[in-house]
Amino acid sequence: MTDAERAEQIMRFIYTLRSRGVTDPAVLRAMEKIDRGAFVTGIFAERAYEDTPLPIACGQTISQPSIVALMTEALEVNARDKVLEVGTGSGYQAAILSQLARRVYTVERHRALISEARAAFNRLDLHNITAIASDGSFGLPDQAPFDRIIVTAAAEDPPGPLLAQLRVGGIMIVPVGQSDAVQSLIKVRKLDSGFDYEELRPVRFVPLLEGMAKD
Repeated sequence: MTDAERAEQIMRFIYTLRSRGVTDPAVLRAMEKIDRGAFVTGIFAERAYEDTPLPIACGQTISQPSIVALMTEALEVNARDKVLEVGTGSGYQAAILSQLARRVYTVERHRALISEARAAFNRLDLHNITAIASDGSFGLPDQAPFDRIIVTAAAEDPPGPLLAQLRVGGIMIVPVGQSDAVQSLIKVRKLDSGFDYEELRPVRFVPLLEGMAKD
């Protein structure tokens, strides 16, 4: 691919994100800078810049770029924030967050995915991401509280351990639903008096599972 073709591909990619409702300039810059192709391998590599989810190892998926961008936008990340991501997957979402936050912790129950994500972070020279093989449903108590938490798998309810690790004033974005077909993206804001919940949009994510995967 020539430089001109690459530039046109990126331009179309950003135009698609804007057409899907992504407006935050910082998020769009992060989406432009981080090459999704670095996180998609094999036969799907040539589709890296399509706005569609794609299969990755361990039966998981890399989310479609517009959903990554919209979730990131809803998270309202600031430059001094410490962010927890539950469900590393390919590492693409964490890489986007790394452009916006001071520090990103990302946890994944599949060790193979963590290894691949770490390799991608190293190739892209992203040094403010800590990727950990762990049961994400329990968060990372040792690093709490977090300014922002993003969950990239669907829970029946916003997980209590994660809510407990969110600082007052913090925001969590989490898909909630009891089936593959009916899930809603929820924005949770932690207040002194409790939690404020806002329903954002229908989504489809793999389920949030407890325990480490056997692979």
